[in-house]
Amino acid sequence: MENKPNLKQLAETHKERLKKIKVAIFDVDGVLTNGQVYYSGAEIGFNRFFYVPDGYGLKVLMEAGIKVGVITGGDSVGVKKRFELLKIDYLFIGNEDKREPFVKIKEDMKIEFENMLYVGDEHFDMPLLKKAGFAACPPHSNDEVKEICHHVTYNEGGFGCVREVIDMLRYAQGIVPKVHYF
Repeated sequence: MENKPNLKQLAETHKERLKKIKVAIFDVDGVLTNGQVYYSGAEIGFNRFFYVPDGYGLKVLMEAGIKVGVITGGDSVGVKKRFELLKIDYLFIGNEDKREPFVKIKEDMKIEFENMLYVGDEHFDMPLLKKAGFAACPPHSNDEVKEICHHVTYNEGGFGCVREVIDMLRYAQGIVPKVHYF
């Protein structure tokens, strides 16, 4: 079995970039999910499976003051409900041209591209990956996407690639999750 990388060490190698991040933005299909869809009937339509530790990581970032966004070409009731439940800061769905929402987030926050983290896996994610201060993709991404990213995750999309990037960001910025002990 291949050894998993030490995320604290990886974060250290990217610390200069990660320290500047003020918003973390993610694609859905293939990143926050494994890219598979299933039909849930006419009322719900196509749906996806999400990885709970990724959702917890999003909440940890928001509690620490890092804004969180999702920009996805997909449009489904399940996607909307998942991110409404998590109360993320920015949700843009239903348009594969993701440039406009990316710029809207930048302008709304009054930040620079270097303050933005983006995780995507497809060709239509490339404009955002090229502009982001820190860009990552899961290992199933094609070579063109991998070549422009600062980090290719060890974990696959839908199985912790988002949490991996979140943990690297946490380590670089000294973010410790709030834990309530007895």
